[in-house]
Amino acid sequence: MTMIKEIDKTYIASTYARKDVVFVKGKGSTLYDENGSEYIDFGSGIAVNGLGHGNEKWLEAITTQLNKIAHTSNLYYNEPSALLAKELISRTGFSKVFFCNSGAEANECAIKTARKYSSDKGYTDRNEIITLNKSFHGRTLATLAATGQESLHKYFQPYPAGFMYAEPDNFSDLEKKVSGKTCAVMLELVQGEGGVVPLDVEYVKRVEKLCREKDILLIDDEVQTGNGRTGTLYAYMQYGIMPDIMTTAKGLGNGLPIGCALFGEKTANTLGKGDHGSTFGANPVACAGALEVLKQIDAKLLEEVKEKEKIIKDALKVCRKVKKITGLGLMMGIECDNAGVLIEECLNKGLVVLAAKEKIRLLPALNISYEELNKGLKILTEVLK
Repeated sequence: MTMIKEIDKTYIASTYARKDVVFVKGKGSTLYDENGSEYIDFGSGIAVNGLGHGNEKWLEAITTQLNKIAHTSNLYYNEPSALLAKELISRTGFSKVFFCNSGAEANECAIKTARKYSSDKGYTDRNEIITLNKSFHGRTLATLAATGQESLHKYFQPYPAGFMYAEPDNFSDLEKKVSGKTCAVMLELVQGEGGVVPLDVEYVKRVEKLCREKDILLIDDEVQTGNGRTGTLYAYMQYGIMPDIMTTAKGLGNGLPIGCALFGEKTANTLGKGDHGSTFGANPVACAGALEVLKQIDAKLLEEVKEKEKIIKDALKVCRKVKKITGLGLMMGIECDNAGVLIEECLNKGLVVLAAKEKIRLLPALNISYEELNKGLKILTEVLK
């Protein structure tokens, strides 16, 4: 056991089941451990490092901002957050944005906004939010309550009230649960932690139509699916819908903590001064980095995501142990027996992959080189054959 591992085990709370490796540096989609061994990264920090490690233009953007000013306060204006907001709005069609530090915080903001929207409209009893079974929306008390996984609802009772769970892709079940108390429906278009399962397009369109008819808000949780991960800038763009609120984080920061909630026309002015806030939200350095991330997620890169999706699927189809491949773009789940054992085997051979329920989960960087992609696939297919 190295000194770093000993220090970690002694002083850091044991909230993570760490793998037996200490990564010390990375370049592109290759990681290096303390012994100098190489690993192809098919996890990208759980969909965070969408531009890989050590992206030069991203590093230049954050370093330039660090040399100017690292933080002031949201009591004052700052240039990077304003420019980032303008870029997000111009590329999505939303109206306003609130910046925070993580996906869970973005979802907390969405929950508060949905409830205040109904209150402002005079719907005094509208405070319930319907989410889906197998969903995952975060680890704060409210976002855990919103998460439709009973296995995660332990130890921390009482949870905040006001959440109901419907079956994914079962419109009649959701429709039955909508009542005069419902203020919003909250969806992940691809359920990441729930097994990397995309929702059916027609189901999502019917949910949107129902929400419009009843003046219920539609919240789209794109914490993991966003920022080019699925082959479009945001997954809702492939579903032909327009949410009232969209949340995102992870890949927007490329390694720095940032999250945001984007508001459509109906919700643009729901939150007023003092209704919500975040000390580090809209941090100039994080926003400067995120602005560079969006600049690099162009049409060419998004087309490459779709090309790489096909390359991965074609390589996996012939693997004996693969039962099913799910997901969208470079967000994939591989159904197979003994996924946990196979994940460890991949790591031992120099490939970083993740888990999602009983599946192997792949979340490579959007700009992973074809050389690194093929090198990683060689290891993965050997393990799966």
